Amino acid sequence: MFGLGTPELILILVVALIIFGPRKLPEMGRAIGRALKEFRKGTQELSEELTKMETEEEKEVTTSKVTEEKKEKPAG
Repeated sequence: MFGLGTPELILILVVALIIFGPRKLPEMGRAIGRALKEFRKGTQELSEELTKMETEEEKEVTTSKVTEEKKEKPAG
């Protein structure tokens, strides 16, 4: 995880505990957790939307190729 080992994470938590105190840490943890959840949800939605757009574009290209082929073939 980002090249951070256990000692680094413990140091970060101790510094956060000293700076913010034991009362604020759970609240901050929940806020960070919610933010990460929303970020993941947003990236998931963006990924789904891009996939949907890509699929629609492929359908349009296929449809236009079929239409062009019909125009090129002489009727008869």
